[in-house]
Amino acid sequence: MKTLIFGAGNLLLTDEGFGVHCLRYLEDHFVFPDSVELYDGGTLGIMVTHKFEEAEQVYILDTVDAEGVPGDIFRFDRDDIMLSRLPVKLSPHQIGIQEMLLISEMRGCCPDRLTLFGVMPASLDAGHELSPTLKRSVEQVAGQVVEELRASGVDVRERALAA
Repeated sequence: MKTLIFGAGNLLLTDEGFGVHCLRYLEDHFVFPDSVELYDGGTLGIMVTHKFEEAEQVYILDTVDAEGVPGDIFRFDRDDIMLSRLPVKLSPHQIGIQEMLLISEMRGCCPDRLTLFGVMPASLDAGHELSPTLKRSVEQVAGQVVEELRASGVDVRERALAA
């Protein structure tokens, strides 16, 4: 099964870049089989529809504006995303992701297994580093993604043990 891990976000707005930072953490700490693609989607939104359509299972890593406190982690499945049960989105690329998934759905190409891990940001100020709060959340979200992949039979190894 082809799996896509999609990191979304703007690296110039501190915590808004969470998805990309989390993707880089996964790349640095784990080894994935060829069936798993890690993709830095940045703020491309609708421009990367083909990536979602090529995969059978997709994990989106991003920030969300939900009820809670900075650093809270939320997990949404396909029905939550497709039926618009998501909290308010934070940036222009967010709207693009939902629109992209709806386009893929209309074309009959939207993956059945779709998960969004969203984290509440602490700061959206200009800057290229995550806030201390979200730096702690990176490892947690990465661990949840790896745990789900392993539970579905994907051989994910820690990079230090890969050699």
